[in-house]
Amino acid sequence: MKILILGGTVFLGRHLAEIAIRRGHSVTLFNRGRHTDVLSDVEQLHGDRDGDLEILKGRNWDSVIDTSGYVPRVVRKSARQLAQVTDHSTFISSISVYEDFSKKNLTEEASTGKLADETIEDIGEGNYGPLKALCETVVQEEMPGRSLIVRPGLIVGPYDPTDRFTYWPWRIKQGGNVLAPGNPQGLIQWIDVRDLASWILDLVEKKQTGVYHATGPSEPLTLNRFLEACKDTLNQTARLQWIPEQILLDQGVEYWSEMPLWIPKTANMDGFLAVDNQKAIKAGLTFRPIQESIRDTAEWAQSRPAGYQWKAGMDERRENELLTSFSNKEV
Repeated sequence: MKILILGGTVFLGRHLAEIAIRRGHSVTLFNRGRHTDVLSDVEQLHGDRDGDLEILKGRNWDSVIDTSGYVPRVVRKSARQLAQVTDHSTFISSISVYEDFSKKNLTEEASTGKLADETIEDIGEGNYGPLKALCETVVQEEMPGRSLIVRPGLIVGPYDPTDRFTYWPWRIKQGGNVLAPGNPQGLIQWIDVRDLASWILDLVEKKQTGVYHATGPSEPLTLNRFLEACKDTLNQTARLQWIPEQILLDQGVEYWSEMPLWIPKTANMDGFLAVDNQKAIKAGLTFRPIQESIRDTAEWAQSRPAGYQWKAGMDERRENELLTSFSNKEV
């Protein structure tokens, strides 16, 4: 197949391109040319999708995968142009699209979030999910009956620019007393980027349409089981020190960012890391052992340059202060 990927040099797009090439597909990337050292042997078309799409005219592809659409106005521009050069489109959305995460096991039919002003283009301040939902609608309007919508959960693995998962394998590998947040039995979900990319390409090859969640694993996973797997895989001498969520909240600890994979009960978001993934599993989504994701992510993190500035996770000094304070209170 001839596949065009919008993006393709940072994380999911990069894995999609690499796996598609290994499968024998002809791959073209369309991006702004900020990472020309990545996949330099692959055809890359450079431009800004917000108004600079002329380079796509006169070309055609069997399928297009959009990994970098966030603003409906911009997505409509590219979708309208792409409708003329392909008969199948995949849009990478997010499980963040939903209106209410208070209940677990949300399906793809759950209500999505709405914006009072649909012209807003700032993806911050709680707008990210509703904007992604609007982008989905735009793609479906511009390519009716020809679009696949994939809503991933937290995507993890090598090249991850967010550090929301990477922090934990890295931190456990350092050993010592490790601050573990909140409820050990709290459910978490994520998907290895390589499993996600392979499955997306499976669907693309079939020109599948419809809306699918994409997160795992196949069975419920607790935060404790995940951290214990990190220990078993990377450093069994690490000691988990569980601190109750209210103490962390009282100390101003930021969930999800400063403490990745932790969402307190008070946030009323039990369903955010517990959506229903059965539709995707029935469509062929599979998951590698979590130990493999942990090991490979830790090895990749080790390869990053000295002095790397982490995007998520707790500062060592802050962690030590909280552990010491909690230990003293217990005494």
